[in-house]
Amino acid sequence: MKGHDAAALVLRATLGPMLFAHGWNKVAGPGGLKGTTGWFEALGLKPAEVHARMAAGTEMAAGVGIALGAANPLPAAAAVGLMTVAARTDHRGKGFFVFKGGWEYAGVVGGAAVALAALGNGRYSLDGLLRRQRAGAGHALLAAGVGTVSAAALLVLCYRPEKKPDETDQ
Repeated sequence: MKGHDAAALVLRATLGPMLFAHGWNKVAGPGGLKGTTGWFEALGLKPAEVHARMAAGTEMAAGVGIALGAANPLPAAAAVGLMTVAARTDHRGKGFFVFKGGWEYAGVVGGAAVALAALGNGRYSLDGLLRRQRAGAGHALLAAGVGTVSAAALLVLCYRPEKKPDETDQ
């Protein structure tokens, strides 16, 4: 096993199942999809039910794609988009550290996804089996760009947080 292939396998085996589990938790965890919908409503994502389903489905699909090593850099772009929206909506203004609600987790996951897009899925992946190796700086930029632009579009169109009393225009 070459070092490159081993690194890709370890990164995929870490990132993919974790993303899938987070998506599954949005559907089947405590509170289920109803709880996720309420959380998204409180964050200001409209319509919340659509966003709860979309986030759960995207996390699960990206997790499976990353774990299997399929279609690089598309699952990485999905992870970047998810983490960008999370950082802007749920973690904004809470500092860096995740234990204080900060964006640390979202940043690490997004960065790992971009790194995987650059590294490629490696020989021990579905892409490797099909001889569709996509790797390099261009794929990393594509994952980062598509994920960030998609998140920005979603936020412009659907993010409507309630203003706090100290944020009102006077």
